[in-house]
Amino acid sequence: MNAATIIMALNVVNLGFHQSILPSFVSPKPLKDRFVLGCSRVEQISFTESENSLIEALLGIQGRGRSSSPQQLNAVDRAVQVLERLGGVPDPTNSSLIEGRWQLIFTTRPGTASPIQRTFVGVDFFSVFQEVYLRTNDPRVCNIVSFSDAIGELKVEAAASIEDGKRILFRFDRAAFSFKFLPFKVPYPVPFKLLGDEAKGWLDTTYLSNSGNLRISRGNKGTTFVLQKQTEPRQKLLTAISSGKGIKEAIDELISLKQNSGQEEPELEEGEWQMMWNSQTVTDSWIENAVNGLMGKQIIRKDGRIKVLVDILLGLKFSMTGNFVKTGSRLYDVTMDDAAIIGGPFGYPLEVKNKFILELLYSDEKLRVSRGYNNILFVHVRTDALR
Repeated sequence: MNAATIIMALNVVNLGFHQSILPSFVSPKPLKDRFVLGCSRVEQISFTESENSLIEALLGIQGRGRSSSPQQLNAVDRAVQVLERLGGVPDPTNSSLIEGRWQLIFTTRPGTASPIQRTFVGVDFFSVFQEVYLRTNDPRVCNIVSFSDAIGELKVEAAASIEDGKRILFRFDRAAFSFKFLPFKVPYPVPFKLLGDEAKGWLDTTYLSNSGNLRISRGNKGTTFVLQKQTEPRQKLLTAISSGKGIKEAIDELISLKQNSGQEEPELEEGEWQMMWNSQTVTDSWIENAVNGLMGKQIIRKDGRIKVLVDILLGLKFSMTGNFVKTGSRLYDVTMDDAAIIGGPFGYPLEVKNKFILELLYSDEKLRVSRGYNNILFVHVRTDALR
């Protein structure tokens, strides 16, 4: 057995959901350019105020924690500490609420992680799950990487036991691919017996919600995990955008939830908003994309001013400002007429203008879905600190 095989095996058995063993043939599906919105009735997932603070902090973080600003990480860390102090369900390992399939939403990356692990932990178009089953004749904790519904998944299993009210002990003992196009499982050749203590570990559950929907755990490798059994509609939309799958359904669900909630109609919230996705395929002209809002950040001010800001290269930015006026329910007239290339204190004006109607389909303090120029759908996430 060569060194590479052993390294790969070590990556698999770490409970840090490291996807370093993912096959190279898996790739995300391309996004569809256009779709028609429908309506379906969905139910709101309930969180306490402290739990909702964590959910809000996680919105917009990419790669399950890989692509995040220091401010975002600090917000998540504060929310995690608050929940851990509150404690949630006492002795979570003895509660039936810990049982079941959990989706990984966020994880820290300890400094001891290998370069391979750091690379694959942020791959958004794979879904990552953990299954916990302690009340059976064969207690198990399983880490699962789901490639897609059409391809299948890799499951790495560990025999588990309860040490105390918070800690689960585990020892990995088998792993296999389950491909949809094959009628049998394909064993993954991990040398568990040769790994010895490296195949062992523990997992502490430091918070388990009374609803059984949110869990915070810390592993023996120094990693913190946030997992959920059900993700709320905004999380589903951002996950769909990252994976390129189910975006239409996620937008439908979010809009339907807002319509059925009885809340007031959305307003164009002030702040800095990063464009996460749009339904239009970008063109070869970056300036055309920037003018039409297909890239960059949007800054909304209370005085009716709006700015689009796009990083170009070498410190240069494209800036375009204008104004918006509310003309009806969820509708705004937007006029963009002051564009320039900015470099430090200097600017080079551009003769470009753009005028369109903006329709708010969904908006709160953190996420916005709108229909803008040329009926293009946009999803923006607020990136500045809420005041």
